[in-house]
Amino acid sequence: MEFFVNCNASPLDPQTGPLDASQVAHLYRRLGFSTDTATINAGVGQTANTLVDNLIGQAQAMAPMTPPEWATWNNASYPADDAAAGDLKRSQIADWKLQYTRQMLSNNLRDRISFFWSNHFVTQLQVYNCPAYLHGYTNCLQRNALGNFKTFTSEIGLTDAMLYYLDGVYNTGNNPNENYARELYELFTLGEGQGYTEEDIIETAKAISGYVERGEEGCSPVSFDATRFNTENKTIFGQTGNWGYDDVIDILFEQRGDRIAYYICRKLYEFFVHPDAVEGNAPNIIQGLADTFTANNFELAPVLSQLFKSQHFFDDDAVGVIIKSPFDLFLQIFKETGFPTDDSLVNSAINASRLLGQQLFDPVEVEGWQRNRTWINTNFMIGRWLTAEMVIDLFFQTDQEQFRALAEAAVGPANTGTSNPRLVTEALVNKFLPKGLLTEQDLLNALDTFMVDTVPENYYGLDFIDGGLGYWMLNTSDAAPTQVYLLLQHLARQPEFQLK
Repeated sequence: MEFFVNCNASPLDPQTGPLDASQVAHLYRRLGFSTDTATINAGVGQTANTLVDNLIGQAQAMAPMTPPEWATWNNASYPADDAAAGDLKRSQIADWKLQYTRQMLSNNLRDRISFFWSNHFVTQLQVYNCPAYLHGYTNCLQRNALGNFKTFTSEIGLTDAMLYYLDGVYNTGNNPNENYARELYELFTLGEGQGYTEEDIIETAKAISGYVERGEEGCSPVSFDATRFNTENKTIFGQTGNWGYDDVIDILFEQRGDRIAYYICRKLYEFFVHPDAVEGNAPNIIQGLADTFTANNFELAPVLSQLFKSQHFFDDDAVGVIIKSPFDLFLQIFKETGFPTDDSLVNSAINASRLLGQQLFDPVEVEGWQRNRTWINTNFMIGRWLTAEMVIDLFFQTDQEQFRALAEAAVGPANTGTSNPRLVTEALVNKFLPKGLLTEQDLLNALDTFMVDTVPENYYGLDFIDGGLGYWMLNTSDAAPTQVYLLLQHLARQPEFQLK
């Protein structure tokens, strides 16, 4: 396993004092899919305590997405012709992906975390191919995203999507299927080989049997059939009885609560703070979060609140150390530019993410997308460049003047009439790259891109070049939108652009 060096020695103690622009930007990059300049400016001067409380409160207050008309459809609701039924299902699923992605764009924390959970409690559309199951699954993710993890674990296991994906619908009392029992421990709560035995898996499979009533198989709700349940005594984690599904969850969290807490807090740490959770101060931070988790009966909000308000989260060594997933890549371009995004553009991002290895609601395996270095291997790197450039180009074709407005917002109201190209370049570099460019030469290369040949060098102002009165100005030059566009295209290929 490859690790990113984690030099963050800061504690879990609260971050005090007002936040600056870079800290606010860091918070929004991690808690959402970044944000625009106006939102960052509004956050400057607030404390981490106030800003995080507001974001968590907004996320907790959000209702799940409005159910579509097909949320309760079964196979009888679809055309009798298989081809027509298949086309309609694919259309419904595609529309739900679009609506969910728009949710990720229109809010920050709730669906940043529900998306995280989709890569923890993994299912795959290709297994069940049922729009109603997809709705039930996403509804569960959204309702529980910042709720109680024990409740979440219990509910997700009985969603139709999960029952089909991990073979619960084939788990009968006289022929137990161990798939879900194994992943419940190995991937969802404890970690591979941690705190359970093969016998625990076998006995658990018996205890969660019986959810096999499928009606018209393929798109009907799954229900419990008591006649297909194993009624023998089962011994799980040393406790013996005629256990059922609810008993399994109770025993698991009672007997292995500390292990669950550390395992889940480590995953949250790796997702929100740093991919290396084993070196330096990381284990101590994770243990502190785990203690909070168990002390609050597995409520997620107190853990996230403690993490996002901490000095550790805001440490400079936590900034720009996570590689963007494809969805991060595109949604952060949308959010950071603030440009209008129509359905066609959002769908282009969804499709491009699929080509780059991240198909929404379809992780490649039950372990989920492994993130970080897997996103920038030789198969995907050039594709990331080209698709990011494609998105920027689509924005330019739609409205060139919005690129000027983007630069004006980045330099601030006092500098919209600047004749200094370095000021504009630095402002945009700092906006789109969490820690800027690595070297002065890299910045000069970006500046050279911005200073296109069609604008004579002596047109730039006295604050940049000796002589000249600054015929070029950001807010009036006809060339400015193109210059900003070319600079963004250049930045999209820089290593630092791949980080958040």
